[in-house]
Parts: sequence; structure tokens; C-alpha cells
Amino acid sequence: MRTRICETLGLEFPIFAFSHCRDVVAAVSRAGGMGVLGALAYTPAQLEVELRWIDEHVDGKPYGVDVVMPASYTANALGPPPKDVIEKAHAKGVPVAALVGTADQARAQAEAGVDIIVAQGSEAGGHTGEISTLVLVPEVVEAVRPAPVLAAGGIGSGRQMAAALALGADGVWTGSIWLTVKESDTNPVVVNKLLKASSRDTVRSRALTGKPARQLRTSWTQAWDSSDSPGALPMPLQFLLTAEAVHRIHRYAHVEDSQAKELVGSPVGQIVGRMNAVRPSREVIYDMVQEFVDTVNRLTELLRVADETT
Repeated sequence: MRTRICETLGLEFPIFAFSHCRDVVAAVSRAGGMGVLGALAYTPAQLEVELRWIDEHVDGKPYGVDVVMPASYTANALGPPPKDVIEKAHAKGVPVAALVGTADQARAQAEAGVDIIVAQGSEAGGHTGEISTLVLVPEVVEAVRPAPVLAAGGIGSGRQMAAALALGADGVWTGSIWLTVKESDTNPVVVNKLLKASSRDTVRSRALTGKPARQLRTSWTQAWDSSDSPGALPMPLQFLLTAEAVHRIHRYAHVEDSQAKELVGSPVGQIVGRMNAVRPSREVIYDMVQEFVDTVNRLTELLRVADETT
């Protein structure tokens, strides 16, 4: 299953895995996909430590680093990276990818020199727009052709990966499914909540950062989104206001009879309904690939039968 994104980046499978956990990043890359480290929370010195560790544990396989560079606080996506940053990456032979939630955003990213467009539908966890993946991906593919597009939002199985490629994507960008893998450092209380959650147990709320972000529905989100709430502050003020409280909630969530258990949550997409067991990252990758192959074979058989009856 070598799409052109695999040829370009030296991957065995066109599966990208966003995670804040270096162990997950390394495990996915070793399994043939591309782990991508979420680097927002690290200082430069801390990031250097994380990247050095990944270098030592990735067996020479490629991996990515995700950073946030907002060009505007008014759009759902954060705008194209600064031109000089793109040029510096290209000078080092590093391709640049960027997240979008509309076709217009995708065009702006491509015009700025971004190499890979990640089209993220509203099913996704974290900051996300209002257009569903099924609608968004083909719109973005048409808007930036021939630039490669990764489909994101609600993707966690081989059937969904097959659908993404059928829509014109060159691969899939996944995130939520790695919160509950064996290598993840997700808070155990949160993991338990995620394993029990259904696809209806997420909410798109400004409670986390001030921008619409899909996350697990908790007492925290319900309080911020209620009619008697003062309302969330715009980004980045909401995060600055609540960061310490959120840190304490995660710190004390494991304490018996603590109210923090009701408040603790996590950014997560609607795919959470399929996250029902803790499994090794390698197993998740291989199961996705096998289901992809089975799905393509089933569709091929349907075409064969259709040809025979016409």
C-alpha cells in the first residue's frame, strides 16, 4: 500500500499518528507509519531532549514534529506558517504539512509553499472546523491538486482509510486512537473514561483554549457551555486563564472521591466510540492495514460481479 506520500517520505504505510507521547511516535514509525510529535508544550531545551530520545528509538525511520504558529486568532485553522519558516525547512530538505478545515484555507496553505495539506473534518479531536471529513476531503483535493492531501477526522480503521483514499487523499492523519494505546502516557483515569465513551460523548467547545475544540464531554465542558457561564475568553486567553486549574484536575483525578474525576477530560474525536481496548501501537497499525486490504478486496469483488452482470 505505497501511495505517493509513502514514496516521498519513505513510509511503508500512509498512516500518520499525532501524539504528545514520544513512545507512541517511535512505536508508530517503527511499525511503518509516521509518528508525529506534538511539540506545543515543550521549551526548546525540552524538545531537544524528546527529539534526541526519538532519534535513538526510531530505528532510523522517519518521524514528524507538530508545532503551532498562529497567523491569526480569528480563523478556525491557525493560518499558513510564516514564509521564512517554510523556506528554512525546505533548505534542510524537510517537507512542511499544515492543517486546514476549509478549501479556502487549503488554497492559502498551498500558495504559501506548504507541501502536504491535512484536511481535517469536524469529527476530529482538538481544534476543528464545522465541515465533515466526507465532504471536506474531496473539496480540498480538488482545491490544491496536485499537492498531496491527508484525510483527518474520525479515522481509526482500515475501512475509513480505504474511504479516505477513495476520496482522493494520499494517506490518513490520525490522533485520537493513540490516546489509549499501550505506549501512551495518557492519565489512567482519562484512559478509563475514553474506553467507556461512545461516539456521542464528545462536544465541540471553546472551554479548553477559547477556540472550538472537540473533547470529551465532562462537568468542566458543561459548566463552561451552560447558559449561566460567563463564556470562554478568546484564544490564547482562555488557556492562560484555566491552564493551572486543568493541571490540578489531572494531578488529582486519581484520588479516591475527588471531584477532579468528574472534571478531567481530554481532546478526542468521535472515533472514541471505537477505542474500546488498550493495545500496542504496532497492533493498531497492522489491524488498520489488514482491514484496508480486506475492504479493497471486497470492493474489487463487487466490481467483478457487476462486470459479469452487465
